[in-house]
Amino acid sequence: MKADKTMNPYFYLTGWILIGLAAGYALLESVFHLHLIERVPPCAFHVVTGLYCPGCGGTRAVFALLRGKILRSVYFHPVVLYTAAVGGWFMISQTIERLSRGKLKIGLNFRTVYLWIALILIVANFVIKNAVLLAAGTALLG
Repeated sequence: MKADKTMNPYFYLTGWILIGLAAGYALLESVFHLHLIERVPPCAFHVVTGLYCPGCGGTRAVFALLRGKILRSVYFHPVVLYTAAVGGWFMISQTIERLSRGKLKIGLNFRTVYLWIALILIVANFVIKNAVLLAAGTALLG
C-alpha cells in the first residue's frame, strides 16, 4: 500500500495536541488529585441495550494507559494501545526526520492499512465482549 505523505503535517500537529492534552491530564491528576474517569457519563448504548458498543471501554483504556497500566488498558480496549504505539512511533520518527531536515528519512507515513487494523481491533473487541456477555452472562467491563 502506498504511503500518503500529504496527511503527515495534520497528523503531526494532532499528535502534539494529544500529547499536550495527556500531559495536562497527568498534571491535573497528580497535582490536584482530580480523577476525571469518575465524571464520565455511562455509555448510552450500553444503558439502553445492555450490550457493549464498539467503543465501550475506550475511556477506561485511555486512563489506564495514562497511569501506566498497559495490560489493563488492553483488557478495556485494545485499539487504545495500538493507537498509542503507532501514533508514538509516528511522532518519534517524524520528529527525527524533521530535526535532521530530511537527512534521516525514517518518518512513518500514513497508510490506510493502519486504519484497517484499528477497525479489525474495534470489531473484534465488540464481538468478543458481547459474545461473552450473551453466552456466559459475564460483564467484562463491570
